[in-house]
Amino acid sequence: MSSRPPTLLPRLKELGLAPRKGLGQHFLTDPNILDAIVAAADLPPDAVVIEVGPGPGVLTAALIPVTGRLIAIELDNRLAPLLAELYEDWPHVHVIQGDALEISPNQALAQSGGVAPYYVLGNIPYYITSPLLRHFLEAEPRPERMVFTIQQDVAKRIAAHPPKMSLLAVSVQAYARPSIVRKLPPGAFTPPPKVHSAVLRLDALPQPLIPPHLRNNFFRVVRAGFGQKRKTLRNSLAGGLGLPAALTGVAISAAGLNPKQRAQELSIPQWLRLTDEIKRLEGHR
Repeated sequence: MSSRPPTLLPRLKELGLAPRKGLGQHFLTDPNILDAIVAAADLPPDAVVIEVGPGPGVLTAALIPVTGRLIAIELDNRLAPLLAELYEDWPHVHVIQGDALEISPNQALAQSGGVAPYYVLGNIPYYITSPLLRHFLEAEPRPERMVFTIQQDVAKRIAAHPPKMSLLAVSVQAYARPSIVRKLPPGAFTPPPKVHSAVLRLDALPQPLIPPHLRNNFFRVVRAGFGQKRKTLRNSLAGGLGLPAALTGVAISAAGLNPKQRAQELSIPQWLRLTDEIKRLEGHR
């Protein structure tokens, strides 16, 4: 076996396999960027890794030498069997043909040798970014760390701080600490996307910032707050929760906030206090 595992990339034309626009396929081709993605994951020896969307295997090949178990989940039914055949001489590589959004981490891990602490990496289709992050961040067990190539504007939104928060930022930062590793030009991909990209690292928090018993209420309040983000918090919450504006004003003041603030100005601890106050006032209605 070669010390540098092969990829399908040089054979795509010969095999008649063009990237599928419907699957959002843009294949990374720059080896320096691939090495940077692997370095950003900061994997321990013999790490268990789930790779989402391996495509022709360019990131897969970079991960093979540094992992103890590599589970590659590929939706494209043209590429998945070719990857399985390509890496059959590496017994620690397991290719699963399927939708990563429909396969729980537990299922993927169990199919390939048992549940263990794991990491997630991938050059993912940009249209599944939000549901995919939620899929892993809310999973049990959650990954230790995730490193994804995503749209640069979305990466900035995820890593934002008050007063530039978004529903996506709150949803991610409740579970993980985001950091942008590097920005990528369209030319780093084949075919080049129409947008700039970025490598985003997410380090799982030891415990989510939202207690499990508050999660549904918390996100109900946050979604209401961001539902009409041009409005003040008092009015957006009243409209989103179907409560009198006077009542949401009382809850906001009790949480130590200004009713004239807007949703993007709040931190997660402030949202938690506000959720508690709204829940308490709703209970007394």
